Amino acid sequence: MSRSTIPPGSAAPAGSTRNGYAPGRLTVHSDPAKLTPVTRALRGAGRKIALIPTMGALHEGHRELIRHARRLPGTVVPVVSIFVNPLQFGAGEDLERYPRPLEADLEACREEGVELVLTPQVEHMYPPGSETRIAAGALGDELEGAVRKGHFDGVLTVVSKLFHIVGPDVALFGEKDYQQLTLVRRMVRDLDFPLSVVGVPTVREDDGMALSSRNAYLDPEQRGRAAVLARALVAGASVSARGPDAVLAAARAELAAEPDIELDYLELRDADLGPAPASGEARLLVAARAGSTRLIDNVPVAL
Repeated sequence: MSRSTIPPGSAAPAGSTRNGYAPGRLTVHSDPAKLTPVTRALRGAGRKIALIPTMGALHEGHRELIRHARRLPGTVVPVVSIFVNPLQFGAGEDLERYPRPLEADLEACREEGVELVLTPQVEHMYPPGSETRIAAGALGDELEGAVRKGHFDGVLTVVSKLFHIVGPDVALFGEKDYQQLTLVRRMVRDLDFPLSVVGVPTVREDDGMALSSRNAYLDPEQRGRAAVLARALVAGASVSARGPDAVLAAARAELAAEPDIELDYLELRDADLGPAPASGEARLLVAARAGSTRLIDNVPVAL
């Protein structure tokens, strides 16, 4: 069932439709089948659809994705999906405790001028008997994939379904999850999805720490220690002119100053996450644990 969040007593603005869309008002669709004809009609009328896939717990980073979408050329309708995707959680991960502040998320969408939100249930996305999955390939088993087996298969499966449901012209992803962004771009290229993928720079807190929904799990002491990830990346990037070895050494030295941070990996790769080049555009990536909370971050590096 779909529901509209047009305030009671408010007249729908001129140009409103009967199929679940009212310009200038937030409309929430819980049934994907009800959203598809809406976005199809909007595209037929010359509107550009921009999809921002999220798992909710929206923060300033998600808001920047929405703002970036609204700044795209043309008449853009941002569509935000909110769905905690069980396929991308492994055994023992935080699926059950993952934050789900839906009303706050909808208010954030309303404040950012979003007109369409999709909030499907698991049975909508994965009906009984659903078995087909997207395979992420070799890169899906590296970096995050080496620690979280099958994670990116789950990510690409849900993203591909969202692409079919929404039919976007463009999809926006944050660069904080750089491996995810890279794999989505590869899937779009390899499977000929008719859309473009835009990466939006990471939004950071005052101390440089990347915004993440999982930051809410950190107590104040862990939060203070976790800022070392950003400092390590900055330290590495600052010596990029001296080559790959210097970048990694500088980042490792910074991380060593916080022994309570458990490092999973620190790697330098090329921009497509292949082997690090001797010169040119590269990416420095880190993953570590503060207490039981696993955090990731990355920065571009010009070698």
